Amino acid sequence: MNDITERGYANPDVLVSTDWVAAHLDDPDVRIVESNEDPLLYPSGHIPGAVEVDWTTDLNDPVRRDYLDREGFEKLASRIGITPETTVVFYGDKNNWWATYAFWVFQLFRHTNARVMDGGRLKWEKEGRPLTREKPSYPATVYKAPPRDDSRIRAFRDQVLAHVQAGGQLVDVRSPAEYSGERLHMEGYPNEGALRGGHIPGAANVPWSRAANPEDGTFKSADDLRAIYLEEQSLDPEEPTIAYCRIGERSSHTWFVLNYLLGFRDVRNYDGSWTEWGNLVGVPIEK
Repeated sequence: MNDITERGYANPDVLVSTDWVAAHLDDPDVRIVESNEDPLLYPSGHIPGAVEVDWTTDLNDPVRRDYLDREGFEKLASRIGITPETTVVFYGDKNNWWATYAFWVFQLFRHTNARVMDGGRLKWEKEGRPLTREKPSYPATVYKAPPRDDSRIRAFRDQVLAHVQAGGQLVDVRSPAEYSGERLHMEGYPNEGALRGGHIPGAANVPWSRAANPEDGTFKSADDLRAIYLEEQSLDPEEPTIAYCRIGERSSHTWFVLNYLLGFRDVRNYDGSWTEWGNLVGVPIEK
């Protein structure tokens, strides 16, 4: 089922194919955005016309642990030459792990005219499509954003604690070794400072990558996703759900899947995640 519309998603319009992107490379109403974990990928070659949005330097506050504010988002949007009417299409490495993270941050400012390119860099490259090292330049725009809205799709630690105490639905998208407490970090990655291992009580463990097809990075069909989240884990799409990982990046991928592809009613991403929870005094932890 290569056709996105045939996979049974609740909101298929949130995804576009590599064919669609190839046909809109010169569309002035579309801006292609590459967001990667590996900062060397974009300069080594990117989709023609694509701009880079770096998750550390562009999306995060440089001093305190938080995201950019409204003024910062307006400056970013102006720099990459978009307006609220521009269709922004995100893609990147690691099966769009960081692309969905950037997509999520844009939703904090209600830039709803946003899509994700199914398959990301992996699919584009496997299809032998063109890459360029030429960095595009677009005329700066005047972008007026609403205040950042943390209330709909973002969860904070006190909200998570109340959610746990109420027996709420949580999804831990980290690896099984992180979930069990055997590891404090992903294999092959440095420990980012968590003092305790384990997981938030009651959380189901569904590693984020299970939602993607390993051969080309595309999202699995709705039936396959329902088998993972609803049948295997007994998650209820009508119940408020909080997803978390270590800093909120992997869980933004799961947030995207649950919210858009499966149509869960109320999904929030806990970006404090384990680097916060694993350091808090007195919060409950399970191993």
